[in-house]
Amino acid sequence: MLIGTGRQFENATRLKKGYRMIHEERVRKLNQNKLRNGRYVLYWMQSSQRAHYNHALEYSIDKANSINKPVIVYFGLTEYFPEANERHYFFMLEGLREVEFALTDRGIQLVVLQESPAHGAINVAKDASLAVVDRGYLQIERKWRSQVAESISCPLIQVESDVVVPLEEASPKEEYSAATFRPKITKKLARYLVPLNEKTPIVKSLELSFDFPSFDIDDTKEALNRLDIDRTVCLVKDLHGGIHEAQRRLQDFLQHGLEQYSEQRNDPTKAVLSDMSPFLHFGQISPLYIALKVAATDSPGKEAYLEELIVRRELARNFVFYNQDYHSFKCLPSWAKKTLNKHSKDYRSYIYTSLELERGETHDKYWNAAQQEMKDKGKMHGYMRMYWGKKILEWSRTPQEAFVIALYLNNKYELDGRDANGYAGVAWCFGKHDRPWKERDVFGKVRYMSENGLKRKFNAEKYADLNLPSDNYT
Repeated sequence: MLIGTGRQFENATRLKKGYRMIHEERVRKLNQNKLRNGRYVLYWMQSSQRAHYNHALEYSIDKANSINKPVIVYFGLTEYFPEANERHYFFMLEGLREVEFALTDRGIQLVVLQESPAHGAINVAKDASLAVVDRGYLQIERKWRSQVAESISCPLIQVESDVVVPLEEASPKEEYSAATFRPKITKKLARYLVPLNEKTPIVKSLELSFDFPSFDIDDTKEALNRLDIDRTVCLVKDLHGGIHEAQRRLQDFLQHGLEQYSEQRNDPTKAVLSDMSPFLHFGQISPLYIALKVAATDSPGKEAYLEELIVRRELARNFVFYNQDYHSFKCLPSWAKKTLNKHSKDYRSYIYTSLELERGETHDKYWNAAQQEMKDKGKMHGYMRMYWGKKILEWSRTPQEAFVIALYLNNKYELDGRDANGYAGVAWCFGKHDRPWKERDVFGKVRYMSENGLKRKFNAEKYADLNLPSDNYT
């Protein structure tokens, strides 16, 4: 739990209520180029896919107004983002369509190019006085920003907008666990938990013309059909992308879920979760905006929720930023690798192939239900996600193979896959951000979870009934 969270959040919102500037710690020069006399200020939108509560966008407008230039927003739509498929692209395109509408209302043109985000940014920046980009934490995102910074003639300024506390301000190093990270980030909350005002562009950009054609996203399904992408994973029914859906779900959570969140969040048969993770993954809603909304309530569940939203989520970004091996078994702490390797040849009662696991063909109907939930709904309840990962470790030939399988399935089916939270969540199942426990077969000193543990926590039969067709029981 965030020690003293409630009071610290209340103090932050009360004392800083009128404070609207973008903190300099969110802003970083990625090159040393000088401001040019270009046609516009470019905001390269990639991670923060929203026109609401977006520090990078507001910074761009502020800079454009100061030199009497219009702002254009560019988004690079690559067909080759690692492990992304039709499920992910559709959700993202739904959100981008709303971004286009919102930007148009503010007199700002959105340019979408169907190419590598970095290559497109280099092209669009040729006529820019200044370029601004939001921050990404994965290696591919950081590589794109480095490529652009080295290739353009104008300044490239990075503005961090997808965490409450800027990453290096929260901690200058990789943290061992939430216990070491929590006190550091908690001390920073009063400074950064402040509202963000939207600015009005002085010069509109809607009439600007370009030599390159923008990719039309007005019709989401038609736009999706024009992409050469992996179509092996079906779309998720009844879950749509975009800020309006995110805000609707957030409001429903504040009214009906938050009060019970602290006591019932680990029960997958209860509808008390916010379901914000897909929207946060695509940057369609701001974590700061969510935190302010939650902190403004007097609900007994707010401390537990803010612990997940701020401490746990931003610990995951700390992990992928400071640990270059975040996507492999090598990322684990030395004690976890040592104990898992020591027990790698232990007898396993069940061994399943990657395909059997993907199909949900195990002896454990609760695990199968979790896998089915992920395949059908693009999400899995957080408590079941932990159980799911632990069992993959238990039922694979080696811990290294288990790590690969868990990450593959998570990234393929989860709408919030390929995310810092996903990498940290999978690694946690293997000992990351945890401590040694009592030694046992297969797991060694890594924390163990059992079927009986599920039954003690909640009605596991009901969970299986909710997620498994009757003919899927084994």
